[in-house]
Amino acid sequence: MSGTSLDGIDVVLVDFSTSSPRLLATHFQAYGRKLKDALLVLHHPANDELHQMQLISNELASLYAAATAILLRTANITLDHVRAIGCHGQTIRHCPSQGYTLQLGNAALLAELSGITVVSDFRSRDIAAGGQGAPLVPAFHDRLLRHPSIHRVIVNIGGISNLTDLPPKRHTTGFDCGPGNMLMDAWIALQCGELYDQDGAWAASGQIIPALLQTLLDEPFLHAVPPKSSGRDLFNLAWLNSKLRGDEAPVDVQATLLAFSSRVISDAIHLFCGGAQEVYLCGGGAHNQALVRNMRISLPDCLIQATDTLGMGVDWLEAIAFAWLAQQRLQGDAVNLTAVTGARHPCILGAIYSV
Repeated sequence: MSGTSLDGIDVVLVDFSTSSPRLLATHFQAYGRKLKDALLVLHHPANDELHQMQLISNELASLYAAATAILLRTANITLDHVRAIGCHGQTIRHCPSQGYTLQLGNAALLAELSGITVVSDFRSRDIAAGGQGAPLVPAFHDRLLRHPSIHRVIVNIGGISNLTDLPPKRHTTGFDCGPGNMLMDAWIALQCGELYDQDGAWAASGQIIPALLQTLLDEPFLHAVPPKSSGRDLFNLAWLNSKLRGDEAPVDVQATLLAFSSRVISDAIHLFCGGAQEVYLCGGGAHNQALVRNMRISLPDCLIQATDTLGMGVDWLEAIAFAWLAQQRLQGDAVNLTAVTGARHPCILGAIYSV
């Protein structure tokens, strides 16, 4: 899994031979600055972008293959014990309203380099059926993390935050809430040269700018009724700069962005997950203690914990979910939740590149 935060590659080895998936090994491989910058450029129209896109897609395949090899060596597992690689790829455009989504990572080359069958392109079939193609992990949350009598909400705080609503005896729903780490990471990189705000410490040292916070919260996407999904196509530095007067203290902008990320999640839970009792956090944002404190203040009636308490590590849950989605594809099972994505019908997701 390599997500919208553009921090690197999460690799997991998962055993599905028992009723609950067993996480056998993990590996994280960071992106270099040059690759991250090149990926950011591709999020917008640029000169020679088609050629650059293909070159980077090949580079990603090589990185995915190398990361897979490291993981298998760590676990002392040989290729013949691995049924498939589930590879999400790196999203550079997500435009379901225009009928497409684009993830880089040459799956054919990954199969050739790794010697393992690859399942990729999980989102396109759902979009072809009129859906958003995202989020897809609610189906995994529904299968593994639902409780028969407690109303749970699972929140993944990556570059974009998304939630899964798991009300007892009712259908699962889910959607993208809005920015998670994306804007905070971009702003601290621009102002301080840091990759992210450790524990939200820089944000916590600033003051929220109420007028700016309200301007950010006025974004129409945040008030749209699900199904909905988003990404860097909307929430980016250009979007943020269009909201700034230009005389704000950088640290106060960061404080406001943290409050914004917290609000888009808590507001979504208030609006669309009425009666929620427990909220479980995963993704990189689950480590941001200032963000978590804000959420606890905004959601006083909810128990807020990390998904570690459910046996699913906050850093690995999404990668485990895509391993599961690959398994479902190999079994021929349709797993997109139409109430989540808005697709006209259930679909079998993913393309298979066999070896």
